Amino acid sequence: MNQSEMCPRFEKAVDILSKRWVALIVFQLLNGSQRFSEIEAALPNLSGRVLSERLKELELEGVVKRDVIPETPVRIEYSLTDKGMALAPILGEISKWATDWIDPSFLD
Repeated sequence: MNQSEMCPRFEKAVDILSKRWVALIVFQLLNGSQRFSEIEAALPNLSGRVLSERLKELELEGVVKRDVIPETPVRIEYSLTDKGMALAPILGEISKWATDWIDPSFLD
């Protein structure tokens, strides 16, 4: 496959992952299935409205799965699909890069 054939796929991947909060939501879900409130609590600067939008977008892309557990009250959990889990090594490398290269004094 030459580079001109790969470009649209790479562009689509970057488009998905570069949307604000997406990488952090996926990174959070690498810990396993979570309820909306757990994700929201882990990412305190993320509004519930934006979290809801991003989860729907990730579900449409096949990265996140939404499971409805028929309890009273109904419980909804979000988890990564195989497609989402395939991002683990990429996000792990970003995490390693950040540890090696981001100066903690710039985080304030």
